[in-house]
Amino acid sequence: MSPSGERIRNQIRELRFHHGEMTQQHLADQIGVTRQTVNAIEGGKYSPSLEVAFKIAYVFGKPLEEVFQFDT
Repeated sequence: MSPSGERIRNQIRELRFHHGEMTQQHLADQIGVTRQTVNAIEGGKYSPSLEVAFKIAYVFGKPLEEVFQFDT
């Protein structure tokens, strides 16, 4: 969480499950990052770059705002 209390939530774990129980490694391979990066993004420990966020949304065929939500 950032110092101002803002946080980016995501639906990656749920989307992976509903997308044939896709593994973190499979998603990582599709978007060009490591499994550890996917794990950190999914767990809310790391906010992805805009490019990576769009790639994740594209893999699942969802609009960006359905994958990531900004909470204040």
